[in-house]
Amino acid sequence: MTMLKKTSRTFYIPISQLDSGLKEAVSSAYLCMRAIDEIEDHEELPNSLKVQLLVGVHDAFQSDKLIETIQEVMAPHRNVLPDVTVQLDDWVRLCPTTALPVIIPYIAKMSTQMADWVQNGWSIQTEEDLDRYTYSVAGMVGEMLSELWMWYDGTPSDIEKAVAFGRGLQAVNILRNRKEDLERGVDFYPNGWDFKEMQAYTRRNLQIADSYIADLKQGPALKFCKIPLALAHATLNLLSAGGSKLTRDAVLKIVSRVMN
Repeated sequence: MTMLKKTSRTFYIPISQLDSGLKEAVSSAYLCMRAIDEIEDHEELPNSLKVQLLVGVHDAFQSDKLIETIQEVMAPHRNVLPDVTVQLDDWVRLCPTTALPVIIPYIAKMSTQMADWVQNGWSIQTEEDLDRYTYSVAGMVGEMLSELWMWYDGTPSDIEKAVAFGRGLQAVNILRNRKEDLERGVDFYPNGWDFKEMQAYTRRNLQIADSYIADLKQGPALKFCKIPLALAHATLNLLSAGGSKLTRDAVLKIVSRVMN
């Protein structure tokens, strides 16, 4: 939970509210994905090493000796990688054994797709490219969460809408981090797009995400999803009005309203 709090304002609160068992599964999945995301976004690693590490993670998650192989992949680079990445083996061990068959394929899939994006220089020319990228780093998170809801208590959900849930949250991040992304030489906007088009793309996906959670039955899945979605809507509205980032007080007020 300390690492969760350190790495995500958005997800720390809803994860901390989950029931025992589901909390460990979602924490494990989030931290594993955050670990590889930190490789993709690392400002100092050369792209060739990013690809090597991401492919190594993919291969580890396909291996019969998962923990040992992860440790072998990370060991030579412990001094340059962030703690959340170095401790990837700890996050795997955190996961309940029966949830590992849900999580492991998604970590492997995300790793290899991230490696592909690094290799092609995050080249996004069209909306279809943007859809593929937002699926690679977030849409499949929505898919995985839907499988975890089913694993935990049989909660059914719409997988296609779950992808839009993840995609909408990522699109908000793209809008919010536009300046920083351009400064590091990455442009996630399709050719000819500006804020207006990206905002419309984001709203479309968040509207589908609204439908996704409207379909969920009362329980931990609904309780979890409502918080990041409310924060995403609030952030988009703030950005549309010329603001930049929700204050801590604003976040707490939104969370309190949603939980009540």
